[in-house]
Amino acid sequence: MLARPRALRGALLATSALLAATGCRTTPDLDQRYAPSGSVLEVIAVLRRHVPDDTYRFEAARDFTGRNVYRSSLLRLENLERLHADALRAGHMDGAIAFAKGRALERIRAYDLAATAYEIAAEREPELREEALRSADLCHAIHAALSNPLGLEQGALADDGSSLDLPAPAAVLSGFETRTAALESLVRAAQGTHHVAVLREEIERADVARARYFVRLRDTLPDGDVRAVAEMQRVVLRHPESKYNARHLLDLAELYSNLCSEYVELHPPESLDFDPVEFRDLVDSGTRIFEMVAARDGTPEKLEASRRLEAFLAFSVGVDRDRFTP
Repeated sequence: MLARPRALRGALLATSALLAATGCRTTPDLDQRYAPSGSVLEVIAVLRRHVPDDTYRFEAARDFTGRNVYRSSLLRLENLERLHADALRAGHMDGAIAFAKGRALERIRAYDLAATAYEIAAEREPELREEALRSADLCHAIHAALSNPLGLEQGALADDGSSLDLPAPAAVLSGFETRTAALESLVRAAQGTHHVAVLREEIERADVARARYFVRLRDTLPDGDVRAVAEMQRVVLRHPESKYNARHLLDLAELYSNLCSEYVELHPPESLDFDPVEFRDLVDSGTRIFEMVAARDGTPEKLEASRRLEAFLAFSVGVDRDRFTP
């Protein structure tokens, strides 16, 4: 009878010893990967590692929180400046901090602010002056190119105040071509630097905006559908290496899907106006593009393309059934 209490006391003592050995803490130690940034140099080191990244071809790196590394680095630098204002008051780190901010700001498209940060860095840090001034000039040029009007602004009200004078497509097209030409000239000047990826991203955005403009106006322009398809194809062909190439292909396939739906609405399958050959050409074009994206392993668009392809084929089969079933 006495053996069991003694054995129980022994087990309790062993458990107590084990808890004491492991510390028996109420809160575990914080993994240093998730600890707040301890110094400005730590943030700058992370940012410097990702400055050469080709963000045109690949997604921007993300930190342990899942946030864009350039944006998170900018926020951490600003937080450190506020928290350690007294320690940084001497100004020894002002040039390095401003330069790092410029590197982060240009990747989140704040080119005017990036240029200002680079100019501060050039003034405060002689060793960074040459690169800071080069980067500042380039950011000023990018900001100027993107600030040029495209002619998309609202026109003046008509005399009765009931309508707007829409800009001429030729003027809008000229604005897009001017912007693209300016950015392409900067690419040639920036060869050998990470700014090439930044500029290629802006050229891609301009091309996408141009294509979407013509897609929106395809109901009002002569041969608007043909022009919209051509503009979407232009984006795909001009940016085959882009990280968004699969997305561009999906947008083109979706345009074909919309064209098929609109064709059926305008020309019901049971009517004599329905042309099976024309409809089948639209279906085949859309199907090939959906299949192309659905076959790309390792892309998030793969599943989306597969589901859209199923819906598109179901729609086309339904049209064929209405048309050809006795």
